[in-house]
Amino acid sequence: MEIKIASTEADIAKCWDVLRELRPHLDHEQFVPMVLEMITEGYNLAYIEEEGKAVAAVGFRYLQFLFNGKHIYIDDLSTLPSHRGKGLGGLLLDYVSDLAESMGYKAVTLDSGYQRLAAHRLYLNKGFNLSSHHFSKQIK
Repeated sequence: MEIKIASTEADIAKCWDVLRELRPHLDHEQFVPMVLEMITEGYNLAYIEEEGKAVAAVGFRYLQFLFNGKHIYIDDLSTLPSHRGKGLGGLLLDYVSDLAESMGYKAVTLDSGYQRLAAHRLYLNKGFNLSSHHFSKQIK
């Protein structure tokens, strides 16, 4: 399966359905403009396509923190329900891990909601460790 990088508005639009599965709060009209803006901030969107539509996608960034140096952070990883269980998420995780290794980075990190047990199994099977809790505070 070929993994493509979304670099045009049309590529990004192909990813709407698969990312809406993970992020149902997103507004369809704002999706492409938001991703285009995120790309200017270092976001990358890779996807696997079937019949002109993304069926799995991963959004990630190259970051550097004091606690772990340069690493790739995965913002989003999603597969359409009809394509789950086919190894597409694992292929995208391997893709990002291979990118990190080719750049000499020592880590790939991500956050995942407590309820996403199937995703957690995938991450653990791909060598990820449960290493921290993520805290957030909503500002009114």
